[in-house]
Amino acid sequence: MSGQSRRPSKPYRRPKKDPVRILAFEALRAVDERDAYANLVLPPMLRKAREDGDFDGRDAALATELVYGTLRRQGTYDAIIARCVDRPLREVDPPVLDVLALGAHQLLGTRIPTHAAVSASVELARVVLGDGRAKFVNAVLRKIAADDLDGWLERVAPEYDDDPEEHLGIVHAHPRWIVSALWDALGGGRAGLEDLLEADNERPEVTLVARPGRSTTEELIEAVGEESALPGRWSPYAVRLAEGGEPGALDAVREGRAGVQDEGSQLVAAALANAPVEGADSTWLDGCAGPGGKAALLGALAAQRGARLLASEKQPHRARLVARSLAGNPGPYEVIAADGTRPPWRPGAFDRVLMDVPCTGLGALRRRPEARWRRRPEDLDGFAPLQRELLRQALVSVRVGGVVGYATCSPHPAETRAVVEDVLKGKADADVTAEWIDARPLMPGVPALGDGPDVQLWPHLHGTDAMYLALLRRTA
Repeated sequence: MSGQSRRPSKPYRRPKKDPVRILAFEALRAVDERDAYANLVLPPMLRKAREDGDFDGRDAALATELVYGTLRRQGTYDAIIARCVDRPLREVDPPVLDVLALGAHQLLGTRIPTHAAVSASVELARVVLGDGRAKFVNAVLRKIAADDLDGWLERVAPEYDDDPEEHLGIVHAHPRWIVSALWDALGGGRAGLEDLLEADNERPEVTLVARPGRSTTEELIEAVGEESALPGRWSPYAVRLAEGGEPGALDAVREGRAGVQDEGSQLVAAALANAPVEGADSTWLDGCAGPGGKAALLGALAAQRGARLLASEKQPHRARLVARSLAGNPGPYEVIAADGTRPPWRPGAFDRVLMDVPCTGLGALRRRPEARWRRRPEDLDGFAPLQRELLRQALVSVRVGGVVGYATCSPHPAETRAVVEDVLKGKADADVTAEWIDARPLMPGVPALGDGPDVQLWPHLHGTDAMYLALLRRTA
């Protein structure tokens, strides 16, 4: 027997459970496994954590930053992680990648100290992955911690002059095809595009809408407090909340007299409501009304003029959301579940029609950062026939002299002006004729609206989602 004493083994230490990081990990898994959207899955998770006493306000803010920050820069973090592992990323289990991405964001995208970011991520890995894979996470994150974000970008992104789209895509965390599409839509040089890509990576303000005749911006500002609320930049119905505001705590929001709605969506609905029509103005249609934000604003505006709103939504569960948004509207309205491409109403039945069509959602990447990694170029082909047919049916549904608003939350040319031009040129089997209405004067005070007659809003120029609006008057 050797004379050397045997070193006693360390007692096993149970991993420390960090509720904030565990919740962030579970939210990322829901996004990955169920194709869920973070803005839908995270709020109820945070609410439950608060009710259970696990979270305070600071915990909720950190969890939100970890989830959204990781999702926004997922492509960039993947490129960095790929340099630090000895196998293709597709061979790394998705839960392990989620823990690594959360750790990379803490190291490269927050002010959390390096030691704390690594140790907290390793403890998370021990809890959700096991001790064996936690060692792998520890090794990878220590490699990532050897440099800051700028240093890593110099290593993983090609030079701008060699491949400008790939360079911008990695530096600003957008897929290459989206960079190319946004460049085409925006026009101009590199600076404007980089401003747009950076704006996509910023957390949007929470914006309220005071539904006319039911609440006022003054009421909302007073309820929130002047130190925490500001009037909207462009919409007369908008109130912007300071970070951390709780819309659900306001009586007006709980009662449906106000709601949460991006200022770009408010501008689209108001522009359609204020476009001049020839003759009667008593019957309005929202033909793709779900989940109901624009319908609620249109319903309030219609009520002030004695007009009636029909809100139609194909999916029954979304139609129920529309009905909830319109509940208590003072004017006459009806909500139905119907397919806008095969409408049950008679042709020419409406004076105003809004058709906010399904799209890729590339205009709302600030709110749904995971969409940029989920969408593919071929998705455009999938939406194209539907968008054209919905616009064609909108023109059939409005009477001669009435107005149609074609709207979409995308700046991609294939989803905006190309759709309208194809329908107007008869390429979508259109059996009506229409003319453009200049939408720009119907957004008074809003700058940088381009050459018209249609309007494209931008996050970096207007602080809104990238909403598109074309206004058309049926002529025959």
